[in-house]
Amino acid sequence: MNDPLVLPLDSPLATLKRVGGKGESLAWMAAAGLPVPPGFHVTTNSYRRFVDENHLAESILSAAGQANPGDPGSLDNASATIQSHIMQGVIPADTSAVVSQSYAGLGADDPPVAVRSSATAEDLPEMSSAGQQETYLNVRGAAEVLQATKRCWASLWTARALAYRARRGIRFDEVAIAVIVQQLVPADVAGILFTANPLTGARNQIVINAAWGLGEAIAGGLVTPDTLILNKQTGVLESQTIADKEVTTVLSTAGTRQEPVPDGKRRQPSLQPEQATTLADLGLRIEQLYHRPMDVEWAMAGERIFILQARPITSLPAGGS
Repeated sequence: MNDPLVLPLDSPLATLKRVGGKGESLAWMAAAGLPVPPGFHVTTNSYRRFVDENHLAESILSAAGQANPGDPGSLDNASATIQSHIMQGVIPADTSAVVSQSYAGLGADDPPVAVRSSATAEDLPEMSSAGQQETYLNVRGAAEVLQATKRCWASLWTARALAYRARRGIRFDEVAIAVIVQQLVPADVAGILFTANPLTGARNQIVINAAWGLGEAIAGGLVTPDTLILNKQTGVLESQTIADKEVTTVLSTAGTRQEPVPDGKRRQPSLQPEQATTLADLGLRIEQLYHRPMDVEWAMAGERIFILQARPITSLPAGGS
């Protein structure tokens, strides 16, 4: 049968080949009943059909072949050429129709969504290339979702991604990209959870980083988050460091923006102990699902916790108990 252009988020057909590393992980967690925001995958088949319909394969491979990982200028030139070709391309009508229909299924009145890239060589146990492709937040309307999808496709060919793949011997004609469209979580608090201590290697600890607002401020290194360490077996909070959280990422009409945290809130704990315990329980479920220590992105809106992403921890110090 022909590969689908779009798949439900929890589809059993959502394999690495069809939806990339990030998409496969989200599909697995959604199917396991974890609190993943609803959404759908725009599959790698959609990307390949777009490339074929716009006759871009030859020009992409030609430009990529000029990229030298030791020459930043050549990487920038190759990236700019390829991304320009992609952004000028036209998404096939059947792809546009099924993406628009799937988006409409997420809610009436143009619901805000997150549009995330998911490459086929990303978020893998042996190859952590997280962050090399793009994410767009607070996207509204079918036309904007389609435009963000195209921008995600273009981000497969950033200078950084070209250099990464060249250094690891990944052939340019072997890579593809899917896109995940999910309901946006208007997070009050967000962060990262590790099911083993990433600094000491201790496997009997869960480490939670948390800060006000969306998680982009933590991911971008713009804010020092609170750090909570819990005992994995008992769930007891062993230590808590409350940071001076100066900046937060919030939603805006143009997507997101950074703004200062009010003085009275900067040194307040962003997570309560019972919320940390609930998060730790979710982290344990994810670790048991994958049978290995995991790095988990999460967000909390009101009292509801959502899992946004999970990937194996690729570099964990040895010797931790």
